[in-house]
Amino acid sequence: MKNLNEQHITIIIPYFKAAKGIVKVVSKLPDYINQVVIVDDKSPEALPLEDIQQKINPNIQVHVVRHEKNQGVGGATKSGFKKALELDTDFVVKVDADDQMDLSYLPQLIEPLMENKAEVAKGNRFRDFDALKKMPLFRRMGNLALSLLIKSSTGYWHNFDPTNGFFAMKKEVLQRLNFKNLDNRYYFETSLLAELYFHRARIKDVAMPAIYGDEKSNMQVWKMPFVFMPKLIGTFLKRLVKGYLLYDFNPGSIYLIMGIPMFLFGFIFGIYTWVYYASRDIFTPTGTIMIITLTIILGFQLILQATQYDIINAPKAED
Repeated sequence: MKNLNEQHITIIIPYFKAAKGIVKVVSKLPDYINQVVIVDDKSPEALPLEDIQQKINPNIQVHVVRHEKNQGVGGATKSGFKKALELDTDFVVKVDADDQMDLSYLPQLIEPLMENKAEVAKGNRFRDFDALKKMPLFRRMGNLALSLLIKSSTGYWHNFDPTNGFFAMKKEVLQRLNFKNLDNRYYFETSLLAELYFHRARIKDVAMPAIYGDEKSNMQVWKMPFVFMPKLIGTFLKRLVKGYLLYDFNPGSIYLIMGIPMFLFGFIFGIYTWVYYASRDIFTPTGTIMIITLTIILGFQLILQATQYDIINAPKAED
């Protein structure tokens, strides 16, 4: 296996109101990192560039990209991506500025890419049960529920922590991404997965703990269901249409084409029939009940088959 010192690695750090955290982050960067791209996303708290240059390894080049207008974490990361593509790099690693990511796991993120076992590696906070207990309960439950929804929407069923923003990616994959499909705000990680799916990029889960310090999140948690659900539904429908009708036609396509109309017919016709006969206080004919029951059961079974096909054929990294 190639040595990490032989690789060109770029760290991307979106910065917004995390002056204390970012100094700690850069001070922990190992000497095999070649360059750091810090994106100042029009932060009201000034970027402590002098402190960064004093704390960072002198062999690491620092590049600063400044936004004239706040674009969100996704917009800042995209600007970091664009800058990284201009540099001589093999791998890019996205790290948050709040010092809540354990940089000692950088080799575990990069090595699967070096060994060609995956094109992307993401941190997984849910495999370390001791660390998971330290995660706030509300945040833990919310992440688990959201992870399930994101899996079904993006097609990456085998990746257990899709909202984790600590990830590494090959430059070749980054070059193929359509940045217009990537969200500028907190939906960024999910939109990135949705984009990677159509490139069939293999994603490796890397178990690691989350670190929770004094930095306050800029995310307003109560807004997330209202922000995420419409977008998740849109991502899911877009994936179904593109993946099973436009770009490919496979057994899963047949299951969906037959299963969804059959299930919807049985469900809608069943409600209509129940209201119709109940309002007249008469029994529903046995034949009508059988038609409704069979279409719902068969439709549901076909949808389950389509789901199983989708899970089996999801892009998966090598062990």
